[in-house]
Formats: sequence, structure tokens, C-alpha cells
Amino acid sequence: MAHSIDPVVDNWYQHLDKGQRFRVVAVDQDGRTVELQHFDGDVEEVDFDDWYQMAIALAEPPESWAGATDIGNADDFGTEVTDTKAGDWNEPLKEFKTPRK
Repeated sequence: MAHSIDPVVDNWYQHLDKGQRFRVVAVDQDGRTVELQHFDGDVEEVDFDDWYQMAIALAEPPESWAGATDIGNADDFGTEVTDTKAGDWNEPLKEFKTPRK
């Protein structure tokens, strides 16, 4: 099943025959290859000929991107700082002050 969907880095696609989602992580125009990362984290490289023969469609990114990036817990997303006190960052240059003689 040929299609005309061009590979775009960071776009998500879905295999129409398998139902699996993947995203394009790299396109090598010189080498004529597309690097795909499946939702489970597996990386695959296909050439342009194979890309345009795949049964795919554009897809929405997953709500939880933990599968594709191999992050196990919601705490590992790096969006919360829970162990830093305001005094630790209010004066970041404090430790670099030159002592007076």
C-alpha cells in the first residue's frame, strides 16, 4: 500500500495493519533512510523505498510518552522539584564570592 506521507522528525505515525504507534527520530536525506522509534522504545531504520510502501497514517502523540522514552515512573519525568529548599537557589552565586583579605 503506497502512500505519500513524508517522514517528519518528531511526528507520530501508526501502522494501519498492526495498530502500533511510532515516531520518526531522524531522516537521513543523503543515506535515504528514516529512523523510527516505536512506542516501546525499540529503534528501527528503514530506507525511503520501504517507508513509502508501509501502511501508515499520521497519529496523535500518546498521552503518556513513558513507553517511548523508557521512563518507568511519573516521578522520573523531571517536572517536579521536591527536595530543594528556597535557600538552596535564592543566591546561586553566594558560594563563588571572593573572600576579602
